[in-house]
Amino acid sequence: MSLEAVNWNYPTAIRYGCGRVREIAEVCRQLGIFSPLIVTDPGLAKLPMTNNIRQICHSEGLSTELLSDIRANPTGSNVDAGIRICKKQSHDGVIALGGGSALDAAKAIATMAYQNCDLWALEDIGDNWRKADRQLILPTIAIPTTAGTGSEVGRASVIVKEDEPRKVILFHPNMCPVCVILDPELTVSLPATLTAATGMDALSHNLEAYCSPVFHPMASSIATEGIQIIFDNLEQAVRDGSDLHARGQMLVASTMGATAFQRGLGAMHALAHPLGALYDAHHGTLNAVLMPYVLQANRQAIEPVIAKLSRYLGLDEGFKPFLEWILDLRLKIGIPNTLTELGIDESRMDEIGEMAVADPSAVTNPIQFDARQYCKIGCSAVVGDLSA
Repeated sequence: MSLEAVNWNYPTAIRYGCGRVREIAEVCRQLGIFSPLIVTDPGLAKLPMTNNIRQICHSEGLSTELLSDIRANPTGSNVDAGIRICKKQSHDGVIALGGGSALDAAKAIATMAYQNCDLWALEDIGDNWRKADRQLILPTIAIPTTAGTGSEVGRASVIVKEDEPRKVILFHPNMCPVCVILDPELTVSLPATLTAATGMDALSHNLEAYCSPVFHPMASSIATEGIQIIFDNLEQAVRDGSDLHARGQMLVASTMGATAFQRGLGAMHALAHPLGALYDAHHGTLNAVLMPYVLQANRQAIEPVIAKLSRYLGLDEGFKPFLEWILDLRLKIGIPNTLTELGIDESRMDEIGEMAVADPSAVTNPIQFDARQYCKIGCSAVVGDLSA
């Protein structure tokens, strides 16, 4: 793939290429946005790219406001703060700038700013999404600065409900951003540790979608190619953050992962969600640590498709070569081997097991684990036991 500017639509309008962020004001005007709220995180708010985006907007006559107090695991309070700003300043659109946290918060703010229902009314259960008026959802422009979550093409937002606490998946078909700008230059400043963690998050999305038992041939094919792109580029992106080709490829693989998980996710996410809610740990890092333990637990059900994937990647055919690649990749890019290294022990694993069963991601895992089995996988990840 070259770095030349290209546009495509799948499932939303995407502008890919170096320097495409300079088109942000043009995109706003095309969408009828004249007063966008920019939602980002505290770190990005201090970087020149954020100020540059505001200056581009202002030079074209657009007024902007900045919300940057977004936590690594965004909370209902973060969303409420954005809603208050939208109403006070009469914002007519949202620019989501950053990683998955900022993008998820921005999408929730855009969806809920002018609704009459409660935020949690849109929890992804049954037809809850019908409680929101789609005509009141503000258009979102997503500008990812990490290559991991793929939230820029997602119709859901994961927000921590602080009073429980748990991560709640909010869903609406119109929550998906209406335009995405994939600009590799914006990811160059991402540290190697976050490049690794977010890249493994992209791999977890593609891999769990690939292993899902749901019949969705298009999503399966996208996931397969997404894994191939990560196979070819993640190490290089971590090794040399200035490599725009590798950075661009990882942005695309991230978007592909979130497109593919229309097929569903699995036990990695079912465990990562409660772990993130209870320990405020980085989501991508959690998925990266959990990955081999979940693969091993699912082995009986996924061995044939993993063997096929190994062949596609040019590895020796079989489950073991693929698992060895995952372990070797994690070692090379500095991913912790156990949850213990993230400060997580076994003390709450029974509770986490119960929460994992209730998580929507568990529904499409290849094996329907019970709470005890989820607890066992979590404990294996704490001590580094891959013998199961």
